[in-house]
Amino acid sequence: MPTHSTAAAGNSFIAALPRRERQHLLASCDTVELVLSDVLAEPGQRIRQVHFPIGSFISLITPVNATASIEVGLVGNEGMLGATLLFGVDVSPLHALVQGAGPALCMDARRFRNELESVPALQRALGRYLYVTMAQLAQTAACPRFHLVEARLARWLLMTQDRAHSPHFHLTHEFLAYMLGVRRVGVTHAATALQTRKLISYRRGNITVLDRKGLEAASCSCYAANNAVWDSVMGRRAQQRAG
Repeated sequence: MPTHSTAAAGNSFIAALPRRERQHLLASCDTVELVLSDVLAEPGQRIRQVHFPIGSFISLITPVNATASIEVGLVGNEGMLGATLLFGVDVSPLHALVQGAGPALCMDARRFRNELESVPALQRALGRYLYVTMAQLAQTAACPRFHLVEARLARWLLMTQDRAHSPHFHLTHEFLAYMLGVRRVGVTHAATALQTRKLISYRRGNITVLDRKGLEAASCSCYAANNAVWDSVMGRRAQQRAG
C-alpha cells in the first residue's frame, strides 16, 4: 500500500495543491484499495466519502431508464469523486463504479466539507476541476449526436488507457455498451472495425491498444477537445501514457 507521500504524487489534483494545504488534506485521508465493480455512489444517495484515485479509476454512469445506462465520464488519478460537495450538495448525481481496481485516497465527506471551508486553495482548485468536468460532460452529451460509434469507441478507449496507465485493460462487452449507449451488436461492429485496422486487440474483454497514434486519428474530435479544456484550465497534464 503506498504511503501518503507517494499517494500525493500519484494523484495530480492533490499534488497540484500548495505544500501546506496538501499536507493538511493528506492528514485526513486514508489509503484504500478499490475493488473492480464496487459501487462508490448511487444517484440520489448521500455522498459519504470522497475518493482520490491513485492507481485506480472510476466510471461515472447515468441511468437513462430502468434498463439502459450510459457512461458520461471517467475519474482517474487526475481528479476526484465527490467534487459536487463544493456546491453544498451532499447527494450524488451519478452512479460511480470502480472500473479499474487499485489504490485511492479516501476521506469522510463531512471532514472534506470542513476542509473546503478552511482551505481556500482547495476551493479554488475544486472550482477549476468542476468547470473542466462540466465542459467535458457537455462534450459527451453532444458526441453521440454527431459522431459515429467507431470514433466514439476509440475516444473512450483512449480515455481509459490514460487512466489505466497501460495499453492493457479489461472492459466487458456489456460495459462497452454502457460507455457508448448502444446495443451490444453496435459494440461488436465498432470493436471489430478497430481490430481489423490493427489499432487494438480485443478478446473476451481484454483490450490491448496496439497503435496509440492510429487510435487517436480514429477517435472523434471530442478526445482532443476534452484534453484542450483540461490543459487550459488545470495546466498541462503530466500523465504517463503507455504504448
